Amino acid sequence: MIKKTSVLLLISMILFFTNVSCACAQMVMYNTKTGKIHSLNCKWAKKCTVNCVKIDKKEALKRGGVPCKVCGSI
Repeated sequence: MIKKTSVLLLISMILFFTNVSCACAQMVMYNTKTGKIHSLNCKWAKKCTVNCVKIDKKEALKRGGVPCKVCGSI
């Protein structure tokens, strides 16, 4: 029979690793005006100050974003 503490430990470990995997999302710069997605170290992402927001790549794609031709938003 499994003890209550073992079950609680197992649940905590599952929750911890679930949150860790969610924290690994790839952040990109998304230009809301042009719809371009840039990697954070792209020269165009660094120059974009007015219309760019730092968001998750999946969210940028969901908004209709397209990869930058220079960096490919890797």
